[in-house]
Amino acid sequence: MSNPTKHRGPDWLDEWDPESPTWDSGRAWKTLWVTTFNLTLAFVAWFLVSALAPKLNSIGFELSKGQLYWLIAMPGLAGGTLRLIWTFLPPIMGTRKLVTITTALFVLPVVGWALAVQNPDTPFTVLLILGALAGIGGGAFAGFMPSTSYFFPRAKQGTALGVQAGIGNFGVSVVQFVTPWIIGFALVGGTAQVMVNEDTGVARNVWFQNAGYVWLPFIVVGVVLAWLLLRSVPVQARGLRDQLDIFKNKDTWVMTYLYVITFGTFSGLAAGFGLLIINVYGAASFGEQGIDPLRFAFLGALVGSFARVIAGPVADRVGGGRLTVVSALGIAVGSAYTALQLSPASVDEFPKFLFGMLFIFFFAGVGNASTFKQMPMIFERRQAGGVIGWTSAIAAYGPFGFGMMLSFMAPALFFGLGVGFALLAAVIAWWFYARPGAETPC
Repeated sequence: MSNPTKHRGPDWLDEWDPESPTWDSGRAWKTLWVTTFNLTLAFVAWFLVSALAPKLNSIGFELSKGQLYWLIAMPGLAGGTLRLIWTFLPPIMGTRKLVTITTALFVLPVVGWALAVQNPDTPFTVLLILGALAGIGGGAFAGFMPSTSYFFPRAKQGTALGVQAGIGNFGVSVVQFVTPWIIGFALVGGTAQVMVNEDTGVARNVWFQNAGYVWLPFIVVGVVLAWLLLRSVPVQARGLRDQLDIFKNKDTWVMTYLYVITFGTFSGLAAGFGLLIINVYGAASFGEQGIDPLRFAFLGALVGSFARVIAGPVADRVGGGRLTVVSALGIAVGSAYTALQLSPASVDEFPKFLFGMLFIFFFAGVGNASTFKQMPMIFERRQAGGVIGWTSAIAAYGPFGFGMMLSFMAPALFFGLGVGFALLAAVIAWWFYARPGAETPC
């Protein structure tokens, strides 16, 4: 890369060429692991609301089904919008400042929710604002991923970005798994809440504020690591106008649709999985035998994140386009199967529903990795960073879009539409990138 950034300060490298035989792989991997740690915290902050919302009414809140769907949708709405901003920041701020400052901002949602859950009289408007602040974690992805992509040669983009995004996505599972456990005992003070079991009526003390406060030490570590270990690479964009040329390329719009189908599905279902379990298999339908969503909600993101990690190296070997076709077909099949499991006669049918959901999550994770392999192959390096940020911004509206649709649409119709959109994605990916004689094989 050329050097438009010498005047910017000591945190900017004078030059960086990952395609050079003398490429500094050590610095690249160090950058990957630091930004991956912080990206995991970003997903924790972004999906904290999804871990809290299903149980808010059990500690004294009085929120309707629609209000709960709005709460889990708001981080997606804010996250997608903030990604539109974070998309253009890496070439302007540089990796070091961007990752450090963004990670520090995660304090706002985790502390805000820790305070809010201690008072069931907290106005719904305040909860919505806190949901929007959680979107900072969603916005971070559009800055962290391009920042990392600058450090790696094209041949390793699938592996590097698959590892970073896949491990980062584990933050969804971590927060959804840790929350039910961490609220069970006093940790950092504050008043206890009384949680009433909806099935048995048994009450017990809980400390929902722990779900936010527990992440503060990790955020501090992330800020320190980013400031001390990260540097920024010179890139060919000095402002916003230099980066807008990506929108003149049709592949930007094609890849946006493909990533909406893959990551939009992952993030949207991860945010709504708990409420979907409650509404279809929960106590309202089956009383004491109803399924507790907190026992299973984390599994979807866990499976999808794992799939993203293992699919990155596969995409490097077989090509991202082919794997995206497989991913879209898998999402279509899983959606069709799950649509048949949404009118259960008993909770004994829950394993079938769970299998269908995890099937969708797995193939969504595969597609998350394969599309990120495609973009660095289709676009030149600086444009690829912008396209990665842009597509991830639009796909981040998944929790908002899915939450809104599930709030007024029958789940069976919702999954039926998913089949159609996924099949269309498979055709598009095959035509543009995977078929013999494709215009841009990748």
